[in-house]
Amino acid sequence: MQARDVMTTSVVSVTPDTTVHELAMLLTKHRISAAPVVDQEQHVVGMISEGDLLHREEIDTEKTPSRRSWWLEMLGSDSGAEDYIRSHARKVGEIMSRDPICVSEDASLTEIASVLESHHIKRVPVLREGRVVGIVSRSNLVQALASAFVEPRAPATSDAEIRAMLMGELAGRGWAFPGRNIVVRDGVVHLWGTVWSSDQLDAMRIASESIPGVKRVEDHTIPYPIMPGI
Repeated sequence: MQARDVMTTSVVSVTPDTTVHELAMLLTKHRISAAPVVDQEQHVVGMISEGDLLHREEIDTEKTPSRRSWWLEMLGSDSGAEDYIRSHARKVGEIMSRDPICVSEDASLTEIASVLESHHIKRVPVLREGRVVGIVSRSNLVQALASAFVEPRAPATSDAEIRAMLMGELAGRGWAFPGRNIVVRDGVVHLWGTVWSSDQLDAMRIASESIPGVKRVEDHTIPYPIMPGI
């Protein structure tokens, strides 16, 4: 699936000249938490969110200036200037996040998930020929997951088939390290060997339970011995 398959196309956007009050009204009216900021050609020039409106002088939530050391006072440090701008600016262009992260409409959901995660953002504008045509948010990805059709696989007919399918699932995965053995008997997967962590064991269990025909998983593993002094 690609961005165009899951994006919200009814994009509510603002311009750099939109006032902070108008922005607050739009976010409230459309029940959204952020909006792209566009120029006259609909090119995205920034993003603005409700987080940018938390500290405002109108509602007495502006940040209290912290006490600065004498040498910063002498140097004329402007550490509080940005806070003042965010709490007193009247236009979106003065407080928006510049150089926003965007994706194209043919970006895969894998790419989008990586962008959201790596940049610690909740949504990303979708562009077509440089112009915004949609928004993909974390909730859009969750909706895609909820709508996904999982095709049932034919159950395995023997213990040997179950083991072969499980070994294939584990092939090439770093956490499925050597030193562990898998025995399948009467549809029950028995895990033997040593494990480094509970995450590795949980991953082995989940992989086993995903194989058709598996009735349950029996854990016989032991913790990997830690050398003294380490």
